[in-house]
Amino acid sequence: MHFHVLGKSTLSVSGIAFGCMSLGKNDKENAALINNAIDAGINYFDTADIYQDGFNEETLGKAVKGKRDRILIASKVGNQRRTDGSGALDWNPTKAHILSSIEGTLKRLQTDYLDLYQLHGGTIDDPIDETIDAFEMLQQQGKIRYYGISSIRPNVIREYIQRSHIVSVMMQYSLLDRRPEETCLPLLEEHTTGVLARGTLAGGLLADKPADTYLNYSVDEVYKMSSAVHAISGMSRNASQTALQFVLQQAAISSAVVGIRTRQQLDDIVGAITAPALTDNEIAFLRSQIPVNYYSQHR
Repeated sequence: MHFHVLGKSTLSVSGIAFGCMSLGKNDKENAALINNAIDAGINYFDTADIYQDGFNEETLGKAVKGKRDRILIASKVGNQRRTDGSGALDWNPTKAHILSSIEGTLKRLQTDYLDLYQLHGGTIDDPIDETIDAFEMLQQQGKIRYYGISSIRPNVIREYIQRSHIVSVMMQYSLLDRRPEETCLPLLEEHTTGVLARGTLAGGLLADKPADTYLNYSVDEVYKMSSAVHAISGMSRNASQTALQFVLQQAAISSAVVGIRTRQQLDDIVGAITAPALTDNEIAFLRSQIPVNYYSQHR
């Protein structure tokens, strides 16, 4: 496994991170998969307080009990489930919500601290200084080691770069979503802010799922990109590993956070680390297949 220091932190994160959102409802099965991941060299586990209404944090906490010193745990805050039973979420980035939410998160994870606490979204109209103050306070209290944001909005990312001490930004990035390349990746690299890439396989469209529309791309464009990925894959590197390699070989990327449901998926994804790296010609070939997309809002 390859490791990278996350931004200006002291956290050394594995190149492949475990996205816990994909875990099922069986604690025993989850524990087996998580421990297989640890044995494979994955040390970074990403969850959130709203995933499965807290169960996701609980099952992760049970699975890593006794192994806390071997792993890094990241969670997220900012979304709040409505109490009317509708299942809808409200956005709440207030200091009061963040300071109260950490207590439930730590209890469910059975830990005294988080390695990384992330704002689970964000808008330009948020009380950003208040939000930052909450994270800074939790850091001073020792309840979190570092904080970051999970956002795809360039205007929000710029504000946090200028006004806070975030060490990372989680954002969607893949061969079918190259929007971060225009401004976000260069900005974050310039400011030594780590990038945690999610959606690297575009929901499986870059691996084995049939072509479908994705963002602004047509079925034909998605099929063309998927076909290109498969064309340069083979015995030593399959399609999902090729798609992951494209992301991991970008200088700004610290880790790819991938949802893992089965042992086979785990082995396949971890295999991207040891698979042959893409050549410059292969990267150029992939980039040339479809027009690059750009953020149209929140610029």
